[in-house]
Amino acid sequence: MTKLQLSRWALDNQRPSKFGPSSRWSNHDMDPVPEEERTWRTWDYIAYWVSDATNAAVWQLASSMLAVGLSWRQALPAIAVGNTIIAIVMVLNGTIGARLHVAFPVLNRSSFGFWLSYFSVVSRVVLSMFWFGVQTFTGSECVYQMLKAIWPSTARIPNHLPESANITTVGLMCYFIYWAIQFPLMFVSPQNIRHFFTVKGIIVPIAWLSILIWSFAKVSAKESLGPLHTNLQGSKLSWAWLSALNSALGIYATLAVNIPDFTRYAKNEKAQFVQIIVIPVMFTLIGFAGIAVTSAGQRLYGEVLWDPLRLIDKWDNRAAAFFASFSFILATLGTNISANSLSAANDMTVLFPRFINIRRGQVICAIIGGWVLCPWEILVSAPGFLSFMSGYTVFLGPFAGM
Repeated sequence: MTKLQLSRWALDNQRPSKFGPSSRWSNHDMDPVPEEERTWRTWDYIAYWVSDATNAAVWQLASSMLAVGLSWRQALPAIAVGNTIIAIVMVLNGTIGARLHVAFPVLNRSSFGFWLSYFSVVSRVVLSMFWFGVQTFTGSECVYQMLKAIWPSTARIPNHLPESANITTVGLMCYFIYWAIQFPLMFVSPQNIRHFFTVKGIIVPIAWLSILIWSFAKVSAKESLGPLHTNLQGSKLSWAWLSALNSALGIYATLAVNIPDFTRYAKNEKAQFVQIIVIPVMFTLIGFAGIAVTSAGQRLYGEVLWDPLRLIDKWDNRAAAFFASFSFILATLGTNISANSLSAANDMTVLFPRFINIRRGQVICAIIGGWVLCPWEILVSAPGFLSFMSGYTVFLGPFAGM
């Protein structure tokens, strides 16, 4: 019965906060990072953003711009301009973290005050856990494609779940496998997780470059890039372009707010300045790949396959499907840990410093975001809720600016 007592779950007091007045208001993970733990160099921030740029959402971003009527020549500048603006905000907010070596939730108090800061922190926690579940569901689709490439009979596994469950038996199995794969990464310290970003930053771009080359080999480069011109004119063209720009801004608006969670581990302030170059370059390149491969898929299969996993599902080459799906698993893993799991954990340390540190916060995010929120229910039956959560980024722009 003693384990049911709340006090039994308090953090180990052998590592109390050196600066907070008591465990009620602070803990060790909220302290400025000690000098020996400031291990992130310029290369680590390059690897981090190469890792974050290579995810399915960025791949699909440019394709969605084509859907609203823009040509590829208009879509790519929207991506470049949007991510240049985001890069400037990243460096400005990141410099505060690199200078003071504390996380966003602590710095947040200087702008909003002690009590009002909880509003922005709770907003970040909710968004992080929500998108953790959504990204986990995306990862489960990658697992399915890998299993189908190894055992084609995976596609014929009978479904024993009712239609109201909004997920099949094999879908739930793949979801659990992916959730279990990413769970151990939550026990890796933020100082060491950078090595995973380095591995992903090497493997995934090579795999995606191979997919891009495949698209050019199957369809000529001119045809792969889609239409050169658009039928939109005047104000319709202007609004479509501004809408595309807003989409490019919104995709990483959350991380622009809490980038100090990562720059706090920088060796020095200059180590994170490289973000202003690597962010627009990488995101524009991935957008280019998304446009080319999607357009090639449209000409090869007669339908617009915005989701790259649906494109992989069309392939007859099982080895290619396996390795391509594996690259998307790595891509989703890195993004889910960096943009969602670690962000939620840092926020939770401020909400409940006596009981939650970064490691516990990641576990709570994995359980609530992964299972309690049931992302397959949200994605299938509640598009309005998805729209609401996407629109919640309206708050994050002012948060970042302040």
